[in-house]
Amino acid sequence: MAESMNGLKRSHRCTEVTKADIGSTVTLMGWVQKSRNKGGIVFVDLRDRSGIMQIIFENGEIDEQGFEKAGRLRSEFVIAVQGRVEPRSGAVNKNLATGEIEVRATSLRILSESETPPFPIEENSKTRDEVRLKYRYLDLRRPDLQKNMILRSQVSTLVRQFLAKEGFLEIETPTLIKSTPEGARDYLVPSRVHPGSFYALPQSPQIFKQLLMCSGYDRYFQIARCYRDEDLRADRQPEFTQIDMELSFVDVEDVLDVNERMLAFLFKEVLGVEVQLPIQRMTWQEAMDRFGSDKPDLRFGMELTDVSEVVKDCEFAVFKGALENGGSVRGINAKGQGAMPRKKIDKLVEFAKGYGAKGLAYIAIGEDGTVKSSFAKFMKEEEMTALISAMKGENGDLLLFAADKTKLVWDVLGALRLELAKQMNLLDKNEYRFVWITEFPLLEWSEEDQRFTAMHHPFTMPMEEDLQYIDTDPGRVRAKAYDIVLNGNEIGGGSVRIHQNDIQEKMFEALGFTKEEAQKQFGFLLDAFKYGVPPHAGLAYGLDRLVMLMAKVDSIRDVIAFPKVKDASCLMSEAPDIVDEKQLEELGIAIRVQEEKDETTEE
Repeated sequence: MAESMNGLKRSHRCTEVTKADIGSTVTLMGWVQKSRNKGGIVFVDLRDRSGIMQIIFENGEIDEQGFEKAGRLRSEFVIAVQGRVEPRSGAVNKNLATGEIEVRATSLRILSESETPPFPIEENSKTRDEVRLKYRYLDLRRPDLQKNMILRSQVSTLVRQFLAKEGFLEIETPTLIKSTPEGARDYLVPSRVHPGSFYALPQSPQIFKQLLMCSGYDRYFQIARCYRDEDLRADRQPEFTQIDMELSFVDVEDVLDVNERMLAFLFKEVLGVEVQLPIQRMTWQEAMDRFGSDKPDLRFGMELTDVSEVVKDCEFAVFKGALENGGSVRGINAKGQGAMPRKKIDKLVEFAKGYGAKGLAYIAIGEDGTVKSSFAKFMKEEEMTALISAMKGENGDLLLFAADKTKLVWDVLGALRLELAKQMNLLDKNEYRFVWITEFPLLEWSEEDQRFTAMHHPFTMPMEEDLQYIDTDPGRVRAKAYDIVLNGNEIGGGSVRIHQNDIQEKMFEALGFTKEEAQKQFGFLLDAFKYGVPPHAGLAYGLDRLVMLMAKVDSIRDVIAFPKVKDASCLMSEAPDIVDEKQLEELGIAIRVQEEKDETTEE
């Protein structure tokens, strides 16, 4: 039977009680982690968000009714305890912040009883994700998840503090906006008042923060909820949170400076980690050439080597064909992996195929200098020697090669590099390697749409010296764009924005927009720019992803209170769900069920 608090007031959280409180009376409230009944004495581990305190219920120290209740305590009962702080009578528990003290109870109230939970409430749970997410309110009681949520709150608070001191204003932007279907798919919200019309949920506050710059607010930030209807991965969710900012009268250097100092402040305050400033910079081209990725993990080497020149005259058809088709041949050196079993190499080949490769060529160098290769018979001895030399191959190394269109080669070897690093235990979660990636291509060719699309968004400023190519060679134009990368994860990205009408028009032309189409989608922004717009730039972080890395966990689900699963559903609340027919009628919406074709009736 649940009891009332009836005037009781919690004096401390569990770990707020220290040795300095020995002899004093405290009132603690929380959940029973576990209970051990030893006959005349009951030991209870009491848990709240701060940690655990051991409570002792001893017959004679607490009244008979209280002792009887203590004997009934089970895991996850919610209780209130009054008692005296004492030094531990048994062995000190060095694993607990409160391991040197305990509370001898003088009164007990059971505030709420609990059924047996479907899984134990403990750190590093081995329970299946599906079960944990169905009972997320229980999962969130786990101390490791609570630490993550507390860390997330701390990061948000410190961001606000830092940016406020730097002269930023926190301003909210709308979450019911006009759909601009350039890029990822929007989540649409039907309007009851305007039948047949829809709002979109924002993928980012991009247009509105630019309008705030037009409005003279100078420095804006927001911890903003954003939504994208896209395929999910470990570090993606349909709804996510950005640390979003925009600054006026600035160029690239100004944005990078304030953000470097903010990152240094966050990591020092939250983790005690010193971030070396200035943060390393690397152009997009250099990152792709060296690491096969625009979000390179710099915690280990294993860089790509372009060996196209070295193999251009060899008779190996795979290399020859790739070069003849305008591609390249590149390789990576997995140091010390020359003795890798053939089965394991075959698995790496299959892994590469998953990224579009037709296969992988390899050279395994034994400790004794013997060479095994999948393509040795097509190479002259001097060609093989030159190739190994170009790859800095030594005894005991495994050299892996991909040959195809350069973009595909980058993708394959970039992914393979990371896979090998995992297998070789080269990824240290206690190391934080930041890098700025700059000078991205402004545009990238979409095979699907058969046109150029914006690599970032349509308002990204081209580099002045490249503007001359926007009509004749759009793919050559670099952008004043920058991403901040941490341990192989893009944690933020931004750019200098276009503020001149003529350049914006050129950009829309390059993207295949007519003036009418541009006006229809972005008219209110373009109209605003007619009335004096300052040069401006910005950046947005994925807060979830940043906290994930700071918390050293592998999925952003572990730093989001109520996350979705891969199909964007919530196992706990069962969202999305069908709605009442009346609601649909009010919105003027009819559901059309797509009938599956009966293959047996098809000719």
